[in-house]
Parts: sequence; C-alpha cells; structure tokens
Amino acid sequence: MDNLRFIRETMERAGSFTAVPGWGGVAMGVTALVAALIASRQTDPDAWIVTWLIEALVATTVGACAVAQKAQAAKLPMFSGAGQKFALSFVPPLVVGALMTYILYRAGMVSPLPGMWLLLYGSGIVTGGAFSVRIVPVMGVCFMVLGSLALLLPGSWSNGLMAAGFGGLQILFGLIIARRYGG
Repeated sequence: MDNLRFIRETMERAGSFTAVPGWGGVAMGVTALVAALIASRQTDPDAWIVTWLIEALVATTVGACAVAQKAQAAKLPMFSGAGQKFALSFVPPLVVGALMTYILYRAGMVSPLPGMWLLLYGSGIVTGGAFSVRIVPVMGVCFMVLGSLALLLPGSWSNGLMAAGFGGLQILFGLIIARRYGG
C-alpha cells in the first residue's frame, strides 16, 4: 500500500508540474521592461542590440534559477520529466536565434532581429509547451504573433513590440502560471 501511495503521489506531482516558472516569468518580464526603457534611449543601433543581449543573459539567469527553485519545491529533478522535455524542445530555437543574430548583425541587417527574436522565443515556448500545461503554448503563439508584427510593421515599432512581448506577455502569463500552476 505504501508503494502504491508513493507511485500515486509521484504521478500527481508530475502531472500538475509545469517546468515553466510563473514568478520567474514575472521577474523576467520586469527586467525586460527595464531593458526596453534603456534600449529606447539608445541612439546607436549597436548599443540597442547590446542592451537587449544583456537582457537575454539576465532573463536566462532568472529563468534558470526560477526553474530550479520550482523543481526543488515540487521535489522533482530539474532535468527529468517535464523539465527535460521542455528544455530539449525550448533550447534549439534559442540556439538558432543566437546564431542568426550573429549572422544578421555581421551582414548589417539589424531590423529583422526583434521579429526573429520574438518568433524564435515563441516557437521555443510552443514546442516546449507541448509537454506542459495548455496555457504555455498559448503564450508561445502570442509571442509569435508579436514577432510577425515586428517583421511587418515599421522598425520604429520594434522596441515597443519587444517590450510588449518580453515584458508584458511574460508578466501576464507568468501571473497566470504562478496562480494556477504553483509558482
């Protein structure tokens, strides 16, 4: 009976656990809004890109720490089950984004970067979210919509769309995930 209880409790925890950290998403959104404000004041495109690349490193650090904390609170290993599936699906689009950022920047093609970043981040969330709760892929689709707009609208809208995605969407969906799916 003890073994059956342990198996049942483990399955319940694994079934309700999402590797996506709600409060971590909120924190990432706040740092993105700060980055958007700083980036909006840059007159040099290189300084604008550096601002957002620093934000990407900050957000990655915040997100990784939040995932680790959420896994620890759920008493689950960070890279098994939901966490491993999410990482294996989420990371490849980010690696593509990093490589394409380098290539496009070197070619002097800065204007497509915001749209590409939003689209690839969104696609990573959609694919990673396939192994998570339903709201996660919805969040990814929202990022992809903003990324598409960033590619189609004038470049002057890019920073605002980055703020809306990496700031606003992260905060909104972070709050939903924190409230409904355990932080």
